[in-house]
Amino acid sequence: MRAFAIALTCVTTALAADQVDLGVVYRIKSEAFDHSKVMEHLEYLSDVYGPRLTASPEFTEAADWAVQRLREYGLVNVHMEKWGPFGRSWSLQKFSVEMIRPRYSLLAAWPLAWSGTTNGPLRGEPILAPAPRNDRQQSDADLDRYIEKYKGKLRGRIVLISEPLHNIATLESAPELRRYTDAELHDLAAAPDPLDKILIDPKDLVIPDDPEERARFNASLPPNLQDQLRAKREAFNARRNQFFLEEGALALVQADQRARDALTFSEGADPKKPAPPPIFVVTSEHYNRITRLLDTKIKVELEVNLQARSAEGAEPYNLVGEIPGNAKKDEVVMLGAHFDSWHSGTGATDNGAGSAVMLEVVRILKALNLKMDRTVRIALWSGEEQGLLGSKAYVKEHFGDPRTMQVTAAHAALSGYFNLDNGSGKIRGVYLQSNDAMRPLFEQWLQPFHDLGATTVSIRNTGGTDHLSFDAVGLPGFQFIQDPLDYSTVTHHSSMDVYDHAIPADLMQAAAIIASVVYDAATRPEMLPRKPLPPPQDPSLATK
Repeated sequence: MRAFAIALTCVTTALAADQVDLGVVYRIKSEAFDHSKVMEHLEYLSDVYGPRLTASPEFTEAADWAVQRLREYGLVNVHMEKWGPFGRSWSLQKFSVEMIRPRYSLLAAWPLAWSGTTNGPLRGEPILAPAPRNDRQQSDADLDRYIEKYKGKLRGRIVLISEPLHNIATLESAPELRRYTDAELHDLAAAPDPLDKILIDPKDLVIPDDPEERARFNASLPPNLQDQLRAKREAFNARRNQFFLEEGALALVQADQRARDALTFSEGADPKKPAPPPIFVVTSEHYNRITRLLDTKIKVELEVNLQARSAEGAEPYNLVGEIPGNAKKDEVVMLGAHFDSWHSGTGATDNGAGSAVMLEVVRILKALNLKMDRTVRIALWSGEEQGLLGSKAYVKEHFGDPRTMQVTAAHAALSGYFNLDNGSGKIRGVYLQSNDAMRPLFEQWLQPFHDLGATTVSIRNTGGTDHLSFDAVGLPGFQFIQDPLDYSTVTHHSSMDVYDHAIPADLMQAAAIIASVVYDAATRPEMLPRKPLPPPQDPSLATK
């Protein structure tokens, strides 16, 4: 009984030491809601500087602006930190896809980043030749059969590489601006059922087509398996693109499988590989018209034009700045978001919103002149869209290599990292990333924001963004739960990823919550609790 009383006293003492300063919370809320600059930040990042493709001139211009803002707010050690190698830069100048025959029509289209250029308008007849895609579980053998079938048939043609998506009008449309229901948050707070650990071969994985299901699927995979899948997909696509280059195809056109939401979906070619032929995404409605005309043997002629500036040896950068700590200034609390975006919209919700919020967080902390024991460091990442490259390089340089699990001295001094990158929805809680020791802390830290909807503390892991780079070397890294809104259905990687789809009240709420959480982490007596170090991803290198 006495032992139980001692243990209870220790727990009570620990919790008491983490009591939230409601006076500080009040000041943070007042600054975040009454003097907000978060939408001003987002307007500059999206409307003024536009898309921020990694290593592009547009990224650099936006980064220069953000660095200046951080310095104006009083942060120190503000700099752009180089990492690499990355590959080619790519900056879009002009493009179009037009139907010339049988009737003129300007098609709703967008090029893929890092595509090759046309060097002026090119005209050619389209040919329907749906190509295998590795992200749809098609194999090298499928590609072999495709190459054998179309070898010698594509020179001077514009190749339609997607299967048409028919009966678009009958497809169920997703709701606009979806928010989590109480029932969904309740389910999210519940721990998933334990499963037996099994070895998974990447070729056996079935990747979902639905964007939200695919995001959950990716989150369930360990980082090394995600990297294997990405490497396999990149190699597959490089081989496919090389075939089209050797065959002399004028351009490639693929259908936008989310065209029913009136958007253009945009991924990208590989900046590390030779430029493929010009690749365009066309809305399914316009794509289907072309395929129907071909089916009826009516002659179709298209004209494509793509002008882009590209250069080898591009130097990518992360943005970093600090608010110096006091009594424990050698210990660090980090917050961040990825600064890069795709090129078809203006990168507003992915992830201008997260970057704008984090800029606002440090502005709030400096404007209130809050005294924090630990140093607070903001990092805005590049290369996230190509596989978390910027944050992985930063973590490897400063904290440790997940392949070997050899860590640096700075590893012991990082208390934790907080990330925002799921669109512009308000924060509804946080993913613990299996770190149960963080549960009582987050429950206390979020309690003053329950009336703003932030109630859920989930033991679950979530994937796809930069907190994973920290988690991979055993550092506390967390992504907040956000309302989905229209992120997965409309704005994500699309030409509709623009300022108009961001909700000011949601971003102000997110800035207030993260500013409070960062303050709490930077002032609590102890560092944040950690999970045990994970095993090295490559055991053969562990002792080298």
